[in-house]
Amino acid sequence: MSGTDLGRHLEQVSAIAVEAGKLTLKYRRDPRVVEKGDHGDDTSPVTDADLAANHYITDHLAALDPRTPIISEESKSADYATRKDWRRFWLVDPLDGTKEFLKGSDEFTVNIALIDNLEPVLGVIYVPAQELLYYAEKDAGSWRRRGDGHPVRIFSSVPDLSKGLTVVESKSHPSPELEEYLKDLPVKERVSAGSSLKFCLVAEGLADIYPRMNPTMEWDVAAGDCIYRNSARLGQRTSSLTYNKPTLKNGSFVMGFR
Repeated sequence: MSGTDLGRHLEQVSAIAVEAGKLTLKYRRDPRVVEKGDHGDDTSPVTDADLAANHYITDHLAALDPRTPIISEESKSADYATRKDWRRFWLVDPLDGTKEFLKGSDEFTVNIALIDNLEPVLGVIYVPAQELLYYAEKDAGSWRRRGDGHPVRIFSSVPDLSKGLTVVESKSHPSPELEEYLKDLPVKERVSAGSSLKFCLVAEGLADIYPRMNPTMEWDVAAGDCIYRNSARLGQRTSSLTYNKPTLKNGSFVMGFR
C-alpha cells in the first residue's frame, strides 16, 4: 500500500474512531454490562457501549477496506489456522478501559490499528470524554489533536537515567511483578493512567517508560504501539511487541527504553 493510500486511510479511520467514541458517550449515564463475547479475557466486563462502538467500527472499516480482515475484541476472530498467513489486517478495541468507563472515569479510549507486514503502520486512539485524538502513520510521525483544533506533532525521547524516570502505569492492573521490576530503577515519579493513554503519555514525552507486567491482547496495544514507534524525532522507536500470534496474547513489555 502506498503512502498516499495510507494517509487517506488515516484521515478516514480517525473519523471512524471519533464517531464511535461519540457513540460510547451516549451510554455513560447508565452503562449496562452484558455477556462477554466468544474470546478475550473472561474477567473483563463488556458493556452495551463496547458493542455499539464495535458494530460501528467494523461496519465502517469493512466498507472502507473490504479486502482486509478485522480482528476486534468484541467480535469472533478467525482461528489461527485461518489467519496464520495474514500479513495485513485491522486490530480494533472499540472501548479500551471498560473498567474505567464503568467507574465514570474519562480515561477510556477507542483503538484502531492497521497491521501490515506484521507491524502497526497506522494507529488511532480517541479519548471520547476529552475530545482528544492521537494518531500515527509509519514514516509520517505521531500527532495529537484536541477537538477541532490544529494537529500538533508529538515526540518522545530515550530517557536519561541520571535524571530519574517518570513511569506511567496501569490504574486497573497493579502487580507485584511491576514493583519488583521498578525497585532497581531510578524512579523519580509514578503516574497512573487508564487504557491505551499510557502509550500516548510516553509518545508525547510526558512519561519516560511504560512497563506492563500483566498480559494484554494485541488489540489492546497495537494503536498505542504505532503511536509510540513513530514518536521519534528521527526514524522510529523500537518496540518488542509482535502481531498475529496464535493466541493474540502478549507477555510483559516495557515501552520507552529503545
